[in-house]
Amino acid sequence: MTLLILGGTGEARELAKELVARGEHVVSSLAGRVARPKLPDGEVRVGGFGGPEGLARWLTENAIDAVVDATHPFAERIGANAAEAARTTNTPLLRLARPGWTEQPGDTWHWADDLGHAARLLPDLSERVFLTSGRQGLAAFAGLDLWFLIRCVDPPEAPLPRRHEVLLDRGPYEPAKERALMERHGIQVLVTKDSGGAMTAAKLTAARELTLPVVVVRRPRRPETDGVTTVQDALTWISGVTNGSPA
Repeated sequence: MTLLILGGTGEARELAKELVARGEHVVSSLAGRVARPKLPDGEVRVGGFGGPEGLARWLTENAIDAVVDATHPFAERIGANAAEAARTTNTPLLRLARPGWTEQPGDTWHWADDLGHAARLLPDLSERVFLTSGRQGLAAFAGLDLWFLIRCVDPPEAPLPRRHEVLLDRGPYEPAKERALMERHGIQVLVTKDSGGAMTAAKLTAARELTLPVVVVRRPRRPETDGVTTVQDALTWISGVTNGSPA
């Protein structure tokens, strides 16, 4: 089989590793938004496809047998493009997404529909914000007269909040170090997207221990398609495609 895996998530890399070890031809597609991404096993392409029409054409030209959308939970555009291209070309499509986070005893979470909504919640919650929503969409917070510790993998672009400090770092993180970071900067509220997974969940543990409120941005809606939450289930689905009937 020839499989296309969309995304540079940990799940995408794990799936590519397993499939390559099994002798499958795997092409992993990365958006190219991170300067030094962790590369998966197998063939890798970087950059967009040119919308759903371009992706459909690429699927046909490269004789792709199945697509696994393992993109970040907030990469809704490529998710929509993949669903449309899969329908157009009659290519089996699977959505592989880690489960979202759930509130634990001691948490004080405020759910936001998007980054703009998150920004509107902040003035009533705090003065010093730990912003961990990534480097895209920071313009939503630019007009706030609050202090921000902005953590992202690559340097963010303007516009940014007037009072801020940028911390360039990449997970996984540890609860004790996250707590020490928040204490050192006098953090009063945490802002995060509901990315799920263990790699960046330590900040939630630290916020709970410090009794800090957390603004959590909900995941965007995705097109209806086959979906699983683990790499093992994705491998089972792919085996079904191989046998002519996706699980």
